[in-house]
Amino acid sequence: MSFDLEEKRLKEEIKKRKPKIVFLQLPEGLKPEAPRLAAVVEEAGALPIVSSDPCYGACDIAVSEAKILGADLIIHYGHTPMTMNTDVPTVYVEVRAKISIKEAVANALPYLESWSKIGLVTTIQHVHQLDEAKNLLEASGKTVLVGDAGRVKYSGQVLGCDFSNAQSVSESVEAFLFVGGGRFHAMGVALATEKPTIIADPYEKIAYPIQDQVRRVIMQRWGNISEAKEAKSFGILISLKSGQIRLREAINIKKKLEHGGLTATLLALREVTPSALMQFPGIDAFVNTACPRLSLDDAPIFRKPLLSLNETLVMLGEMKWEDLLRRGWFGNAT
Repeated sequence: MSFDLEEKRLKEEIKKRKPKIVFLQLPEGLKPEAPRLAAVVEEAGALPIVSSDPCYGACDIAVSEAKILGADLIIHYGHTPMTMNTDVPTVYVEVRAKISIKEAVANALPYLESWSKIGLVTTIQHVHQLDEAKNLLEASGKTVLVGDAGRVKYSGQVLGCDFSNAQSVSESVEAFLFVGGGRFHAMGVALATEKPTIIADPYEKIAYPIQDQVRRVIMQRWGNISEAKEAKSFGILISLKSGQIRLREAINIKKKLEHGGLTATLLALREVTPSALMQFPGIDAFVNTACPRLSLDDAPIFRKPLLSLNETLVMLGEMKWEDLLRRGWFGNAT
């Protein structure tokens, strides 16, 4: 097993809190472990129920589902807490990786050869290995900076919607090294900082640059904004996920669109999917106030433009495209 699922702590938390029903919530990659974790919960004296819905982050705590089922404790795997209150007590299990990063970081060194000052970032699964990665880079002659913006729990940690640690050192580095699997977070680092970003993937033991994909995404985003300029009617998406509800922002952007002579309808939903949006054939384009990554990572699967809040401001002429590139896609529009 590549991750520490803290079964001992899980059992201790249940024995200490004495819940009757425990709602287990895991991200997609950990769902295969759910039956084993449910057995641990049952052994500790509670009834386990596993959420089978997608789970995208700490902003996606399944509070309403837990309440419907009468659960008196949520065990949420794979993320650190966000500053939000829940009606159901929630225990966060961070899930640290138990896999070596040495080979992946070593494979990244040739890609970093042109730069001497490197920013180092990762997800919660590898924050405990950042010092090791930093030492490996410094041993090769690099100056390494790890941001600590204070908005997330650990130095160097990035979330799918929060790259403040990377941004806090961006002006002092020439490039970033992201330690972790997949392209999701590394893409966000590159877009939020406008700096070359290299991935060191310890699961595949490989390293590779992300810049070509970043350029394609930027071109896609400009194309979406240009297409949305022809739209007359907009649907403004309001997430029903507990940590993604941005009603005030949705109302504000509705007013801005209507001030520009456009029609706008507020749409509340839990999952933003192409099939959900296809139910509104009379709407020409959509504004996403939920997770900002949807507009970036999943936009090609939607048939109509799906803009972020700041992209909508660009479309309306209230923000320059250059300012969007400089600020990144992850700021809040007002």
